[in-house]
Amino acid sequence: MVFATRLPSLLVVRSRGLATASLRDIRAADSILSPSAAKKTIPPNKDLVFGQTFADHMLEIDWTKADGWAPPRIHQYGNLSLAPSATVFHYGMECFEGMKAYKDAKGTIRMFRPDMNMNRFLRSCQRLTLPDFDKKELLECIKKLVLVDERWIPSERGYSLYLRPTAIATQESLGVGPSSKSKIFVISSPVGPYYKTGFAAVSLSATSHYVRAWPGGTGDAKVGGNYAPGIRPQMEVGQKGYAQNLWLFGENDNLTEVGTMNLFVFWKNQDGNLELVTPPLDGTILPGVTRDSILTLARQWGEFKVSERSVTMPDVTQAIDEGRLLEMFGAGTAAIVSPIKNIYYKGRDWAIPLDPKNASSQAGVLTKRFADTIMSIQYGEVEHEWSVVVK
Repeated sequence: MVFATRLPSLLVVRSRGLATASLRDIRAADSILSPSAAKKTIPPNKDLVFGQTFADHMLEIDWTKADGWAPPRIHQYGNLSLAPSATVFHYGMECFEGMKAYKDAKGTIRMFRPDMNMNRFLRSCQRLTLPDFDKKELLECIKKLVLVDERWIPSERGYSLYLRPTAIATQESLGVGPSSKSKIFVISSPVGPYYKTGFAAVSLSATSHYVRAWPGGTGDAKVGGNYAPGIRPQMEVGQKGYAQNLWLFGENDNLTEVGTMNLFVFWKNQDGNLELVTPPLDGTILPGVTRDSILTLARQWGEFKVSERSVTMPDVTQAIDEGRLLEMFGAGTAAIVSPIKNIYYKGRDWAIPLDPKNASSQAGVLTKRFADTIMSIQYGEVEHEWSVVVK
């Protein structure tokens, strides 16, 4: 049952039966391993296509309102059995995460800031009234899965094992409300570098007639419902020769995200100071792990101003006209960074600078620096607290 108490300018929602404090929580020590008898053939690295090949095993954990979380099960990758009336099929009660496991030059398995993924995964679940869970214990379960499928982690730099934790509502009901049954499952897929032959800067189409997220919505949660509506807009701009949408919002054409990635602008601001800017976490922006990593690194470097504030598309075009715009790029787990070379806006293409000292470069100097630094941490080439050893 869900009940609400309305305050002067605030709606406080409390959900009964969702928290697992008095029920059984996830415990990695209770994991049940059922090794797959059949071992799949792993494709050569050169043949890997994102999200097309899956490892031998998966993790599955069921929850009920009456008992809490069942013991985690690691078993052969296979189909799920769900009733056609399961809530997930009708009301989009689903959220997920995207994270990776890497092998360094010595063969050590590493993960990059997995605690951040668990924090966001829990917040997404709570937004959809899916059950709470112990973040540390779930992460330990995922580590167990990674170790079971260690042979699926490519050893070449730039390659990794992509992990997809997912939570769904499984109650058999057509009623709209919190689900009395839920499931978390994790599958994994070996993947190659986003840019196999080096950076490839992208052209975007600034989009305002479609909206990715809005205040009070779910833009700050990683729910499936944020992604499906973006497919048609992406197809439409793709037919016009643009790689993705640059999502604008509001009457001032505020920048929000690029495709499914966070967005960064590097320029000389109107005060003449170097500044790295990204839209603020106002509820419409996904709090990306890569986004936070870039902001943290930039602040540690202390070489330019770092801001989380609103920026409009007219701000960007003015900076281009005045020669102040230096670089723009997207940021996310799949690519780390994605350089931007062009934006279509209000009837014309606006060229975005890359590297002024190298006409053939497909990425700006700062964009490449962030990519190199983060990748060096991911593969354990530099010691850093963000690189978590799995053993």
